Amino acid sequence: MTVAATPASSPATAGEQSGVRLARSRRNAELSLLLLAMALVAAYGATVEANLLDTVTPDFWMPAAALGAVFLGLHLVIRFLAPFADPALLPAVALLNGLGVGFLRRIDLGDAPVAERESLAIFAGIGGRQLAWTLAAVILAAGLLALMRDHRSVSRYSYTLGLAGIVLVMLPAVLPSSISEINGAKLWIRVGGFSIQPGEFAKLALLVFFAYYLVRKREVLSLASRRFLGIDFPRGRDLGPVVGVWLVSLLVLVFEKDLGTSLLYFGMFVVTLYIATERVSWLLIGLVLFFGGAYLAYFLGSTVGGPFANFYVRAEIWLDPFADPTDKGYQLVQGLLALGTGGLFGAGPGGGQPDILPEVQNDFIFAGLGEELGLFGLSALLVVYLLIVERGLRAALAVRDSFGKLLAGGLAFTLGLQVFVIVGGISKLIPLTGQTTPFLSAGGSSLMANWLLIAVLLRVSDGARRPVGGSASKAARPAGGAPEQLHGAPTEVIKP
Repeated sequence: MTVAATPASSPATAGEQSGVRLARSRRNAELSLLLLAMALVAAYGATVEANLLDTVTPDFWMPAAALGAVFLGLHLVIRFLAPFADPALLPAVALLNGLGVGFLRRIDLGDAPVAERESLAIFAGIGGRQLAWTLAAVILAAGLLALMRDHRSVSRYSYTLGLAGIVLVMLPAVLPSSISEINGAKLWIRVGGFSIQPGEFAKLALLVFFAYYLVRKREVLSLASRRFLGIDFPRGRDLGPVVGVWLVSLLVLVFEKDLGTSLLYFGMFVVTLYIATERVSWLLIGLVLFFGGAYLAYFLGSTVGGPFANFYVRAEIWLDPFADPTDKGYQLVQGLLALGTGGLFGAGPGGGQPDILPEVQNDFIFAGLGEELGLFGLSALLVVYLLIVERGLRAALAVRDSFGKLLAGGLAFTLGLQVFVIVGGISKLIPLTGQTTPFLSAGGSSLMANWLLIAVLLRVSDGARRPVGGSASKAARPAGGAPEQLHGAPTEVIKP
């Protein structure tokens, strides 16, 4: 006689139930970390008022409370729609976003007349606008979580998103400079009092397309033709996609006049290609192509001029900003002086002079924070960024389908690369760029696009951490006959 074990006594079932309880308990950890983050934001606001006003007003906590209510709403959405998502992502991003709002409000307080500082409303100035943009961005992220119940479902729109991404990238380049150029870079679309940076949304659309395309073509791109110095290099016929994206990135560099955007698009494609194929040769080829193209643009700018002239000027400022410290090199020189003035510990929140820095609310917010927080404070912010990138890469490693691995890995790397481009620019490691610091800089386009990026990472991490056998949404198969490995078995890996 055969005795079948009941489901309740099955070890597998017990393990699944234990896994479900463990995963759901992480939402309480997320809530605790979120409250701690908002407490730090409130303490930052109180310190700013103490240094600027010589007193702490009874309303110092209101910006942090408003932000806390917004983030608490997103936490509730995650609790119901993505209960297994990574618990560290939301608190880390909320801390950065909250400190960004706090620093922008500090700029508003510094610019306001002394007699009006104590009565400055929380929705006044650029800090108030950033608070409103935060509300819009978080609502957008919550909406994406509600619509995209499974990250694989977005792959059915890959080609459409790829086309949309290319259009968004190239649109500012073909528009007149009067409505697309700010500080020498053509990255914007300005109509009346409204402005948008389409490239911020293009990176998300292009990453979806890259992930889907490389899942389908990774076996071909993994083939090697010859081995040199212990590295397998691809066949010449397979270089087409990389050369194509390289040419597009050079067009962005020349016609949009921005090295950071060009590096961002090309870098995220090459790294996603490396994740898909695990071939170091693709990274080497990408580095050679990009730096070779940048040097070519610099050389043509010094000899031919024309569309290459702007990049040549930026490179010259980067090489020696002190050659013209009162005009062309003024912004970079002031940024370097702010970082040097900050030293190890900084002047304290509200104790610096960020109003001297041009575009301190956008491109140079990291330098303004460096003056007041010092090297230790900036290092702490970079650690928070590193934590977000690490959790995104962890989700990429844990998720069970190849599309999710490439998507999450590409998104995490793109965020890290954008931070590198900004910090490298203000510290004179690379030429200045027109990129914004994620979650810190003022601006609705960057804030909404990066919150959408975090929403996708939350969705992928939810799928990665969901116990096998737990309730999961069934993803529809992509249109056009997606490959089997896109929706393969739970044990599927990304190795070719």
